[in-house]
Amino acid sequence: QVQLVESGGGLVQPGGSLRLSCVASGSIFSLGVMGWYRQAPGSQRELVATIYSDGLTKYGDSVKGRFTISRENAKNWVYLQMNDLKPEDTAVYYCYYGTAQGGSWGQGTQVTVSS
Repeated sequence: QVQLVESGGGLVQPGGSLRLSCVASGSIFSLGVMGWYRQAPGSQRELVATIYSDGLTKYGDSVKGRFTISRENAKNWVYLQMNDLKPEDTAVYYCYYGTAQGGSWGQGTQVTVSS
């Protein structure tokens, strides 16, 4: 089992920025995909961004051009730089780590965008 711990969530005004961090630990035997998903009240959990060990990234349409995902492979850290935040970005953000053998989720960190 892989353990994931997120940090960096909080309250920010519209147009502001926030940086989320996540570290994976535990039974990690190979580099897998890491990413961020989010879930707002009344909504399904949706993809925010993922990044593979070779640096290939994928973003949800709603965050393209505003969010940037990055990772540090040697330490299994993943980051999400969020710029130009909007109220609709308000959600619990979950860190994800996955391999061909399965995936793991963090407990989530709350991001609230409000004036």
